[in-house]
Amino acid sequence: MFSQASNTDTIATFAAVFVTLWVAHTVGDHWVQTSVQSAKKGQHDRNPGQSSRVGRLACTRHVIGLTLTKALLLALSAIVLDLPLSVAGVAIGLGLDAASHWWADRRSTLAWLAEVTGKTEFYNLGTGAHPFHPVTAEGKPAGHIGTGAYALDQAFHAFFLFIAALVIAAV
Repeated sequence: MFSQASNTDTIATFAAVFVTLWVAHTVGDHWVQTSVQSAKKGQHDRNPGQSSRVGRLACTRHVIGLTLTKALLLALSAIVLDLPLSVAGVAIGLGLDAASHWWADRRSTLAWLAEVTGKTEFYNLGTGAHPFHPVTAEGKPAGHIGTGAYALDQAFHAFFLFIAALVIAAV
């Protein structure tokens, strides 16, 4: 078991790493990601179940930019706060986070997860597919900020940021 000092250091490192990853995730997902990556990362061919090369490449480019943002901010935090991070812990943690982010951002995968967990109605919230979607005076789907898909996407990413922070702090 950990000694009290070691345990306290690990807890503090976890907290600093999680906050850093959360901020880096927000910056990477919303400022670093390009409009083209956002629009095309979920693109699939017409044949169901076949991912298009364009979609896979857009998603890969997004995750590379996102992961570099996380690595840079994590390095800054480690230097400024003198965090005891290992190369293995950072590599494993960021690798798990990157893989999970790529999986979710292909979109059909997260839609599938919503379906198998009974969250399809919430996933469709804010879109024309939801029975109570917002509409304009003309009855057309209305623009708004946020959807159920976005909320589930961000919650999925937050869960893996938590896992990544645990790994990075503990390894």
